[in-house]
Amino acid sequence: MDPEDIGLHSLRPAPGSRHRPKRVGRGEGSGLGKTSGRGHKGYGSRSGSKSKARYEGGQMPIHMRLRKLRGPHMKKSMPFEQFRTHTQPVNVRDLEARFEAGDEVTPQTLAAAGLATRKGVPVKILGEGDLTKKLTVRVHGFSKAARERIESAGGSCEPPPEL
Repeated sequence: MDPEDIGLHSLRPAPGSRHRPKRVGRGEGSGLGKTSGRGHKGYGSRSGSKSKARYEGGQMPIHMRLRKLRGPHMKKSMPFEQFRTHTQPVNVRDLEARFEAGDEVTPQTLAAAGLATRKGVPVKILGEGDLTKKLTVRVHGFSKAARERIESAGGSCEPPPEL
């Protein structure tokens, strides 16, 4: 075929990739004559019959036979989320980038700086990064590494004013 003849008008499926559809109900010799592969009688043999997904002919479906799984979607069955702490993490490197030496860091000033913006969720300072400025940090929690970095830079770690 010439390269000029190749185009959308000459697109064809690859040889052997397409098969003629099976014609049912065309004589016993075809293997799908008489009942056309639908079996004898019953709802499935009638026209317009639909098979529901997960329907098992009236027997107890598998999703009802299996045990109930415990987990976060079944809060009644298990106190699943009691181990999880709900805090907003802020790293020491973010304090270094957004605050000047001698500043006071509170949940309000963090929110103003665009760090801990969720209202009513406690803030915890984590120790990733380095701190060179002296800061007074008043938030709900500190990791051990964060406390060491803040205090080694000459700052102080205190609970927030509303506690």
